[in-house]
This record gives sequence, C-alpha cells and structure tokens, in this order.
Amino acid sequence: MDVNLDLTTIWAFIIAFAVFAYVVMDGFDLGIGILFPTFEVGPERDRAMNSIAPVWDGNETWLVLGGGGLFAAFPLAYAVILPATYPLIIAMLLGLVFRGVAFEYRWRDPGHRRYWDAAFTGGSLVAAMAQGMTLGALLQGIEVVDRSYAGSWFDWLTPYTLLTGLGTVAGYALLGATWLVWKLDGESQHHARKLGKRAAWATLVLMGGVSLYNVFLNAEYAERWLTAPEIYFAAPVPILTAVIAVMLLRALSVDRHSKPFWLSLALFFFGMAGLGVTMWPYVVPPGLTIWDAAAPERSQIFMLVGVAITMPLIIAYTAWAYWVFRGKVADEGYH
Repeated sequence: MDVNLDLTTIWAFIIAFAVFAYVVMDGFDLGIGILFPTFEVGPERDRAMNSIAPVWDGNETWLVLGGGGLFAAFPLAYAVILPATYPLIIAMLLGLVFRGVAFEYRWRDPGHRRYWDAAFTGGSLVAAMAQGMTLGALLQGIEVVDRSYAGSWFDWLTPYTLLTGLGTVAGYALLGATWLVWKLDGESQHHARKLGKRAAWATLVLMGGVSLYNVFLNAEYAERWLTAPEIYFAAPVPILTAVIAVMLLRALSVDRHSKPFWLSLALFFFGMAGLGVTMWPYVVPPGLTIWDAAAPERSQIFMLVGVAITMPLIIAYTAWAYWVFRGKVADEGYH
C-alpha cells in the first residue's frame, strides 16, 4: 500500500487525528450518557456526571477541527458527504445540543431532573448512533456523478449502517464504563466494571460483524484484507486488536483502575487503523480519492501554517485540563 507523504496526505492524517481525538474524548462522555439509565438515581448519577463536568465541553473542539478541516482541505468531499448524510448530521447535532443543555440544566432545575436525565441519555444515544451510521454510509459507498452527490435521501439507511451505528454505541458505552472505573471508587466503580465487561463483549462482537461485512460489501475491500501482498500490511491490525481485546477483558476482571480505559482507547485506535487500511486512498468510496477532493496546494499550505500553530495549543490546554482534574471524583463534585 503506497503512501506518498505530500501535502494532501498530511492533511488526510491531520483530519484523521482530529476525528480520532474527538471519538475517544467525546466518546466516553456520550458513553456515560448512554449508560446513564443504569445508574442509581441520586449520588451515583451525580458522581458519574461530575467525572466529565470539567472536560466534556472542550472535547467538541476536535469535532469542529475535523469538520472544518474537511471543508477547507477536501471541499469536494465535504460537498458530497454532507448531502448524502444530512439527516444523520442534523440528528447528531440535535443530539449534542440536547446532551449539552441537559448537562447544565439538571443541576439548575432539580424539580425536572428526571426529564433532563432522559434528555441527556437520549441526546447521547442519538448522537452516537448518528455518528456510527454516518461512518457506515461513507464506507458502503456514496454515489457521485459529475462531482456531485447523485443518490437518494435515504441511501444512508441500510442494515450495514445500522450495524456500524450499534457498534459505535457499544464502543462509546465501553469508553464511558472504563472511564468511570478509573474515576470512581467503591460500589459505583464495581457497577462500572460490570457494565464495562458487557460493553466490551458487545463492542468486540459488533467490530467483528462490521469487519466481516466489509469483506462482502466491496470487492476492493476484500482484496485489501485477503490477497497478497496487501495482507502482509493489513494482518498486524487484527492480530494486535485481538491482543488488546484479551488484555482489556483481563483488566476488567481484576482490580485495575486506569488500565481498562487506556486499553479501550487502544482498541479504538486499531479499529480506526483498520478503517484506514480499508478505505485508503479514498475519502469518498468508491470514486473520490483524497487527491481528487483536495483543495489547491496554496490553500493547503496557508491552512497548514494555521494548524501548526493552533493544534499544539489545543493539545496543550486539553492535556492541562485533564491533568488538573486527574484522580478520583470527590463526593461534592465539580458543580
């Protein structure tokens, strides 16, 4: 698999990094929302929410960087993907809005807290499902004619996209549960560990289902994974994923605190690496490569200067926020 390190490839990796950063950072926030109904009303729910209170809103920075970077660096891809997935993008944004509003108002309006809790769960579930289905819609292929989207309004709704949506929901639930294993203690931590085991198995089964589906979805995808010499480059990804999966299940079965979360992040990393192997060099399968959809070289250089300045700042203040609020959640909480 030939990867030439030109400006377009650099931008592809920048956007991939931003998407990965968003998925893992906002993923555990959404995962806690998905798992929220399983927590006992009262202190357990409050502590779960307090564990993400200092950092949840900053995680959306990566969503803005990923979406804005796609628009700036690959405008043709942006112009094709959005019309193909408008209902999913709208659902995701509405879900994130409901999640954010509910997050704040459940503390300020305790008389209606059960409704805000339902909005928190519903918004998180809708956002996660929409993100997973958007990924599935992209992977299954988008019909493009004359550099424009040529499909129907409901091309995104297929059994495959439902499978990728459920896989994303399960994966986010895993991130949320392992985050709580790290941040909580006592009975709440024990509860989170049990949820983490269930979410881990669900995630692994659904990851396997999506991977198997991919082989039959597109002949080129099958060639990437099953024929030589491509298989020699691709084989380490599923092997390392299996190793990480075994380590994760073991860490959830013993008294480990932060280790399950880091292993869950590693599982997502190799899952995204597998997507990269599957899609490369297409940004909109099966017809648009990253070079077909790229902005002019001068535009890429101009934007790269800005990203070289802003991205280290984003990483620095994000790391500082997590460092300041490290450790277990206190009973009094952030609010």
